[in-house]
Amino acid sequence: MSQPAFGGDGFQTEQELRRWSADVAARAERYQVMQAEVARVSVTETSREDLVSVTVDATGAVTDLVINDRAGELPGAELSALVLTTMRTAQSRITERVAEVMERTVGDDPQTVAAVVGSYRERFPEPEPDPGRPTASTVDEMRLGRVDDGEEALRPPPTRTNRPSRPDDDPDDDWGGSSILR
Repeated sequence: MSQPAFGGDGFQTEQELRRWSADVAARAERYQVMQAEVARVSVTETSREDLVSVTVDATGAVTDLVINDRAGELPGAELSALVLTTMRTAQSRITERVAEVMERTVGDDPQTVAAVVGSYRERFPEPEPDPGRPTASTVDEMRLGRVDDGEEALRPPPTRTNRPSRPDDDPDDDWGGSSILR
């Protein structure tokens, strides 16, 4: 929004004031729409194996909690940890939803968008990964050959004889001679 250009004739000044006033009113209306939409933000997250479902509002408050009957098989400490982890995951997703609303309604004010989204990011950080739920970065490894610290593989190197090698000799050949398939 540009500042009005005052100092010209009376008619021009009046026109600039009207334009500026209309811009301020339009911006105020967009901010009210943004505020109302942010207030309606709601996020639902479901835990592994669908044992717990938590819904939070834009303030991070839990508005709904559903615990599956199968969750009764879990020890109390594990169930409460599952509820908290699911709640924190839902809360962390509020930021992305608020960012979408901000971009759509007041995206032409990047400083305000950055300040509000940054505030949500600080308030609702990404939770620690749930060890029971695999993520895209979870990798199961099986290593063959060399050990991580650079030692040779566990398999001993093949033994070599002092006889002269022949072109058809394979050093890893366990039969000790040339091929019988000639």
